[in-house]
Amino acid sequence: MSRFSEIKDLVTSLEADFEKFYEKKNSAAGTRVRKGMQEMKNMAQEIRKEVQDIKNKG
Repeated sequence: MSRFSEIKDLVTSLEADFEKFYEKKNSAAGTRVRKGMQEMKNMAQEIRKEVQDIKNKG
């Protein structure tokens, strides 16, 4: 479940930047949101691979 916690922590850490970008139109916050979303995409891909590997071994 640590992988799930990692994703939750990442989403939580981006919350303020989402608000700054969408509510206050802060473009620097938008850059941080994009970077965080890319990190989340990469993390999701790693987790998908882990799950598939575990399924294939079981």
